[in-house]
Amino acid sequence: MAFFLGKDVAVACSTENQSYGLTIASGGTYTTPVGGTFATDLNTASPDGAAWEQITSVDLSIGAMDEDISYFGMRSQTKAEIKKETTINVTRKKTNNEWDVVYNDARYGISGSSVAWDGLEEPTSTHGYRLHLTIDPSTRNASSEVVTIMGCCVQSHTVTVNTDGTMDETLELMSYITPVYQDTKYGTAITNANI
Repeated sequence: MAFFLGKDVAVACSTENQSYGLTIASGGTYTTPVGGTFATDLNTASPDGAAWEQITSVDLSIGAMDEDISYFGMRSQTKAEIKKETTINVTRKKTNNEWDVVYNDARYGISGSSVAWDGLEEPTSTHGYRLHLTIDPSTRNASSEVVTIMGCCVQSHTVTVNTDGTMDETLELMSYITPVYQDTKYGTAITNANI
């Protein structure tokens, strides 16, 4: 698990769809323009095109799911890795209802023009979101590392209300695809071999 303060990282989001991004309107509706405000389309060159603002913390957890296999006549068990699991929790100051709409209406990404996946179909290479987590974004040089997490789906959304009037909200995203670490955004589309 890695924990980052909001000032130490920049979080940008794109959809896995190469033609459509995601923009949330103030009235609680969403549209799918090429460059979105919540998430840009996958072909947008800059990972900062839809950088999320007011981020206070990011919690990145990378792990694996194991299965215990026992054999007849043997006392020991084998642990077999089934799949990788990456979870990212992003917390920000609540400024609008954008994350509420994403959690309620577009948790699995965008399938086309003004249409979100409903989660009742078999996942394809265009399902989900792609998060670009830039570590030490102030330098913006070759030493900056970008962690790209592909095929993310929104798992949960929570809002915390405090007595002094400040509100925080957390969006949790999860993926079973192995993250990519490099010094730029990883923009290659997911293939069926990745799913």
